[in-house]
This record gives sequence, structure tokens and C-alpha cells, in this order.
Amino acid sequence: MKIIANTAYSAQAEAGKALQIANDADLGALAASGALDGIACIELQFPKFTDGRAYTQALLLRRRYQFAGDIRATGDVLIDQLVHMHRSGFSSAVLAEGVDPAAAQRQFERFSAFYQGDVLEPRPLFAREAA
Repeated sequence: MKIIANTAYSAQAEAGKALQIANDADLGALAASGALDGIACIELQFPKFTDGRAYTQALLLRRRYQFAGDIRATGDVLIDQLVHMHRSGFSSAVLAEGVDPAAAQRQFERFSAFYQGDVLEPRPLFAREAA
């Protein structure tokens, strides 16, 4: 997962490069209208860390709508959320103001494997070991 420091990110500069999707957007309608075609980056907003709708959107974009581009988390992104974001389909994250990128990267070193399947590896651990 690509970690982006808040100070290194300019939302205005990225506005033309990324499709920003609201938390209450109908992804099915967007996909049906072709709005996701040719898009390289989709930004999903976390208005506050307790709002988890963007997790579901990322999962749906990856699994149901087969979006292969960058899904970026923006807003109130804290380091303890990053591993779950990555497992849900996010490929980059802009950290909240004041969050240390080095500390954020260390989160990925803490967890080497997971029992459950996820977007990256849909098979649970026992099925991977059996294969």
C-alpha cells in the first residue's frame, strides 16, 4: 500500500487525475453509466475515522465492479486503519494531518498473515495451506 503524507498531498492537484466518489454514491449506477471506465484513480473519503462506508465501497469496486486502478483513502485516515483498508481493496492512503508516515508503514510489518480471506487473497488460510 502506498502511504502519502498529508503535507505531500495536494487535493487540488489530484482533482483532475482522480474520481472522487461520495460516501452515499450509488456505485452500481456509476458503473452502469460508464463513469468508472478509463479511470486510473478513485478517491474514497473518510470524513471521520468512525465512518466506515468507504471500506464497503472499496470492496465493491474491487470485487463486483472489477476496478483494477488505484483506490485512495482520504480524510481522517489513521494508522490503525491502514491494514484493514489494504485488505478491503485500498491501494493508497493520504494520512490525516500530523500522522507520521514511517509509523504508518510499520503497521504492515506487525501482521504477516491473516486467517480470513480478503480482497487480496480470497481464500482463507486453511485453503491456501491445503493447496
